[in-house]
Amino acid sequence: MYEVRKIRVTLNVKIDRMEKMRHILILLGVCLLLLIIGCHWIVSFSCKDKIFDNIEEIPYNRIGLLLATSPFTTEGWRNLYYENRIKATVQLYKNKKVDYIIVSGGDYSNEGGYNELIAIRDSLNNYGIPDSTIILDYDGTRTLNSIIKAKDVYKLDRITIISQKFHNERAIYLAERCGIRAIAYNAETPDIVSKRIRNEGREYLARVKMFIDLLMNKRIIFKEID
Repeated sequence: MYEVRKIRVTLNVKIDRMEKMRHILILLGVCLLLLIIGCHWIVSFSCKDKIFDNIEEIPYNRIGLLLATSPFTTEGWRNLYYENRIKATVQLYKNKKVDYIIVSGGDYSNEGGYNELIAIRDSLNNYGIPDSTIILDYDGTRTLNSIIKAKDVYKLDRITIISQKFHNERAIYLAERCGIRAIAYNAETPDIVSKRIRNEGREYLARVKMFIDLLMNKRIIFKEID
């Protein structure tokens, strides 16, 4: 009888521990969810008056910062995010909303990808934008890199950022934290449900990482421009 009671007590202790652990995990999950939603809301709310969809309404800035992406998807299809960013940049330039364009991205050709900047330059040339107005920044492998270089190397205090809305919001928030007065022109977001869910889902996590980078005061050292 004593052994049975002992087993029951042991089982009850284990059950209590498991129940407490379950509650702790649920609490941690709720806290994590609130953190992700909070980071997303802070960025979106702080940038709502600096994002433009209408070419006639966006103010003039001398420099546009085009955040690069690959011209093709990993499946080999045309990347509509890329094409819409090109179209948005052409609209800005031809409507005299920017004079120069910094194309900020990376060269992934050695990794089986694409040289984003050459592809973008060629696309802009095809729309009549001359090389003399295009600056290629190969350090822009992250949005953080692109913004910090705009401030620390190009010495900019005002820019117009070009990407899709969800990306523009984060880039503006970063720019303002770095002391740049930024606005953004939204390239159209392709109406592809699977891509949109994936990209905008990743954006929630990217905003959390952005706040971590800012809290750590993460800085990047670039070579000065000759």
